[in-house]
Amino acid sequence: MANTYSSLHYHVIFSTKNREPWIAQDIEDRIWRFIGGIARNHKMIALQVGGIEDHVHALVTAPPTIAPAQIAQLQKGVSSKWIHEEFPSLKNFGWQDGYGAFTVSKSNIPEVIKYIQNQREHHRKKTFQEEYLEFLKANGIDYDERYLWG
Repeated sequence: MANTYSSLHYHVIFSTKNREPWIAQDIEDRIWRFIGGIARNHKMIALQVGGIEDHVHALVTAPPTIAPAQIAQLQKGVSSKWIHEEFPSLKNFGWQDGYGAFTVSKSNIPEVIKYIQNQREHHRKKTFQEEYLEFLKANGIDYDERYLWG
């Protein structure tokens, strides 16, 4: 085969350090747009970015040369620096050390976009921790709860 073709879509989830509610509603749209711009600046497409006060969901299409770990590293590292510069009152802000990354089939993209858009409504019924555990279990990911929330 002469060329490389791919359709790689990742649902990346990460929370604020200790799930502190740092992302106020009056600034969240700016943060979501900035995270989308990070993807664009690194040859990815952010299909949807959203979340609530203590975590972010990003649905990203990426070329095969960009690993999920790099996607999370860029989103968290670049946005953290920008948040500190843009919002001086958030000088103690930080993202958690880890992240979740889940592949999404093209046929499920509309469902995931809707899910991310409805985070505020979704979290009236369940916490981030409950949501995250559901993702891990649904994807058959083994975890040790001692290291899950650090």
